[in-house]
Parts: sequence; structure tokens; C-alpha cells
Amino acid sequence: MNVNRCGWANSAPDYIEYHDTEWGIPIRDDRALYERLVLEGFQSGLSWITVLRKREHFRKAFEQFEVEKVANFSPKKVDALLQDAGIIRHRGKIEATIKNARALMGMWELHGEGWLSQTLLEAAPTEQSLKAQGFKRPAKGTDQLPSKCAETEKLSRHLKSLNFAFVGPTTLYAALQATGFVNDHVTECDFYSQNYD
Repeated sequence: MNVNRCGWANSAPDYIEYHDTEWGIPIRDDRALYERLVLEGFQSGLSWITVLRKREHFRKAFEQFEVEKVANFSPKKVDALLQDAGIIRHRGKIEATIKNARALMGMWELHGEGWLSQTLLEAAPTEQSLKAQGFKRPAKGTDQLPSKCAETEKLSRHLKSLNFAFVGPTTLYAALQATGFVNDHVTECDFYSQNYD
């Protein structure tokens, strides 16, 4: 059976699996969203497939992304992770993973679990907003998709003010796409849905 997919998904079997089973499917659990934000941060400056192929090792290295455990990582643990060839060895991104776990726990203490999901939901751009910013919606091709928008610029500033790191506007837009806060399947993709505003 032939399946029509977003153009980027056809370049590798790993992408096909990811596109068909994960990308764009809504995630509204803070702990799962934390993992996805971390991985999108590690992807910064690299190809997503690099992260995708290392994801299981990332999970092992970062204690299955259990927020409380990562928040307690020590400088010695950071040094050990910098020697781990199974992940992307970038001190800033490793330290941001720990910093973000601590920042998320702080927000949970103030607002309860669900804070991250609610924050992303409230910040996500609408179809009307993206159109108003000059983006073609719905997108017919991946070349029409934004890499960032006014909303992710604002969200990035907000999260950074709360002590989150490696949450730039492009990273955040990719995370919103991947976790179903924005529907960026192109119109010819069989996974495109009519959930536009």
C-alpha cells in the first residue's frame, strides 16, 4: 500500500517510522514533553536523524528522562556523560538538560504537573496567527512551513526568564510540531487532518 507522507519523511526508514507513529501526534504529559524538548535541544545545529538514532541511548544515559533524577545530576555525572559516545557530547546541551529538569520541578512546585503542557498549549500559534505572519496555511509543501514564529519567539523569552536553556524559537517550533501543538503535516500527506482553526 502506497502512503503519501510529508517530503522529509521519505529520506530514511528511521524517518518513515518516526513520521508515521510519533510526529505530530499530541503529547500532553509534562514528563514526555520534557524528553522531547531535551531531544529537540540536542538536535540544534544537527540533523534530527542523528538524535533519532541515538534516542534509546539518550534515554539510558538520562535515566529515562525522569525529571527528578536528572535534576540531581552532579558535575561528576556531567563529566561522565561527556565521555559517552552513545549521546551527543556537548557540555552546554547536557548542562541545559539538567537545568531544565530543575526549572521544570520549580514550576511544578508552584503550579503542579501539567504546567508545561498548559504553557505550550497557551503559547502555540493558531492557523490564523500563522497566516497573519505570512505563512501559507495549510502548507502544501515542507518549503512553506515556518522554522519559527512570533509565538515561539515570545515563548523562548518566557522560558528563558524561568531559567530554561536551549529553548530557542526554532527549537520550540520544532517541538510544537513534533508533539502536535501545531499541525504541520502537508496537505498531500495521508496523516494530514482537518484540525485547522
